Amino acid sequence: MKIQQILASKGMNVITVHPEQPAREAISLLVEYHIGALVVVDSDKRPVGILSERDIVRRAAEDEAFFSEPVANLMTRQLITGIRQDDTFSVAATMTEKRFRHLPIMDEGKLIGIVSIGDILKAERNQYRGEIDTLETRIMAGEA
Repeated sequence: MKIQQILASKGMNVITVHPEQPAREAISLLVEYHIGALVVVDSDKRPVGILSERDIVRRAAEDEAFFSEPVANLMTRQLITGIRQDDTFSVAATMTEKRFRHLPIMDEGKLIGIVSIGDILKAERNQYRGEIDTLETRIMAGEA
């Protein structure tokens, strides 16, 4: 299965934030959209980082007065991205090995979506369920 199949079903909307926005605004976006990460983009809408719940918790453990700090002080700068043609198995392996849960998806230098490890697991589960249902149908038809 390819990432483009996940994007086709979940949509390609990505909630973004700018590096100079205060952490409090970023946290509000996470809560409002019920998501675990925001892609941090520059003025040309190019990704420059990612801000996850994990980044926020780590910063909160260091300094509880971080709410007014800019997102740039909290975000992960070493951004790993994918493309729509990536295989979900390899993406899941990379996410597991590198210990992150959200992958921005790029196409020709533009941000076109984001997938989470949950999106990948759900898609693979659905694919396996479909294969199981097909095999069960074939077995039942052979017994009739």
